[in-house]
Amino acid sequence: MVHLVLYGTETSPPVRAVLLTLRALELEHEFRRLDMQAGEHLEPELLRKNPQHTVPMLEDGEACIWDSHAIIGYLVNKYAQDDALYPKEPLQRAVVDQRLHFETGVLFHGCFKPLQRALFKENDAPEVPKDRIADLHEAYAHLERFLGENPYLAGGQLTIADFSVVATVSTLHLSYCPVEGAKYPKLSAWLARLSTLPHYDEDNLRGARLLAERVRAKLPKQFDKLWQKAFEDIKSGAGKQ
Repeated sequence: MVHLVLYGTETSPPVRAVLLTLRALELEHEFRRLDMQAGEHLEPELLRKNPQHTVPMLEDGEACIWDSHAIIGYLVNKYAQDDALYPKEPLQRAVVDQRLHFETGVLFHGCFKPLQRALFKENDAPEVPKDRIADLHEAYAHLERFLGENPYLAGGQLTIADFSVVATVSTLHLSYCPVEGAKYPKLSAWLARLSTLPHYDEDNLRGARLLAERVRAKLPKQFDKLWQKAFEDIKSGAGKQ
């Protein structure tokens, strides 16, 4: 019998990418929430299982796997009935892998992490750095081009690349810079398409909203119209269009 245990926190985009993959594969699992602020991820038993002390971490029997991209690829390779979510054909897989690397290097570490540091760690910045928002718009523009005429990021079918990227982009959309349909019509339509996935609200949107409210509490009251619209979307549910 499969016994999967996922460690993490809902506010983490990589954790939510794994939750979306588990849902797509219809895999039963236990989600053990960790209080990162309290240092639960640094407890000796967890450090033994994951010396890098990051989330998400997946426990599959005696095996422990961390890094969301490693986890979601592993889950499809081991448990999927076919390779639709992570194609085995070399070129198709290369495209999926490129999108995953883009999520890691550009979206998560290049955009999301610096914004989080600026607001929560680096002298409690009173506003979001404009250069970081410029980087984010550049990333959105790349995604717009990646989509082209396709419904999904790696082509005509849903893949784990979509799960990984939507977890981060939906967070950036709600917390820092909305994906405007006028500027990014294909990316906006893709967000709307992904939001129709079964249990999307539970697996992804809820955690994205939790983080967005924390960001909102840190930003000054003098939001410009852009920020006001973004947080109105949170309350109205428009962020999942």
